[in-house]
Amino acid sequence: MSALPVIAIALGFSRALAYFKWRVMQITQLPEHGWENNLQLANEHAELVISVDVGPRVLSYRAPGGSNVFKNYPEQLGRSGEDQWMIRGGHRLWIAPEHEERTYAPDNSPVKFELVQPGGAVLENEPVAPWGIRKRLEIAMSPHSSEVTLRHILINESDQPVEMASWALSVMAPGGLEIIPLPPLGQHPRDLQPNRQMIVWPYTDMSDERWRFGWRYITLRQTSWGVPTKLGLAHREKWVGYLMKDALFIKTFDFEDGENYPDLGCNFETFSNNEMLEIESLGPLRTVEPGGQTSHTEKWHLIGHVPQPHSLKQDDFEDWLQPLLSPLGL
Repeated sequence: MSALPVIAIALGFSRALAYFKWRVMQITQLPEHGWENNLQLANEHAELVISVDVGPRVLSYRAPGGSNVFKNYPEQLGRSGEDQWMIRGGHRLWIAPEHEERTYAPDNSPVKFELVQPGGAVLENEPVAPWGIRKRLEIAMSPHSSEVTLRHILINESDQPVEMASWALSVMAPGGLEIIPLPPLGQHPRDLQPNRQMIVWPYTDMSDERWRFGWRYITLRQTSWGVPTKLGLAHREKWVGYLMKDALFIKTFDFEDGENYPDLGCNFETFSNNEMLEIESLGPLRTVEPGGQTSHTEKWHLIGHVPQPHSLKQDDFEDWLQPLLSPLGL
């Protein structure tokens, strides 16, 4: 399943996990969120909980003793086998462009998994008929920091070419502030060509007070009274953040020049309603031949014990944010 060194789970779930716990960072089996079979990848900086009873899904990402940055839907946890797609929460892999059947194919069955040295896992589900697309999620946690690398892979196991893009969606916990960086401002008349591309969905009210459009950042506040809103970008600034009361979550991803992206050119999209906010990255839109695959990669970082900014005024906010981003090379 992976070109990386792998030990197959041939001796059973518990024995294999005990082996990895002894050899590398903490990787254990634990009941969590109502499911018996989950993987926990943990070091002194962060921990992940990944379900293998449904998915592939990352259920939790948190600093030790901190809050889960992802929202979960309690009424949907611990269940499986439903004939309809369930949001459940956490982080998932989808198929773009959005389609009412193909995208929403259920991922409610157990996944195959392998543990990967020195501290990761590869998970994949069976392709759903009639589309024949297998989802594979490769996860690697750094032993030295909170950094997590996730490769989102779609494999065409049908007998026909398929136009599609990998789509990674993180369902964020309620009450946070999304931070979306913008390119530097130019000057007129020197800079005559556009340097940003924004896509707006029909139900998005640009006067909605949850949005704040600044010269350096767009911010979106998740609130309990929010109606659905969505925006997409051809995003070349490499990262998007989500500020909670006790942590700052950073997601990084690339924009590939010359590639075609879904939804009029979006490699980044965000959606929010009264329950949650989603931070979404997308890979290029490609025609994938039978047996072929397409993918894109995200990296996550988690900064704990973050002081809250005194102001969202752009200069003040920039001064607060930059010392947090600089250690990440952003």
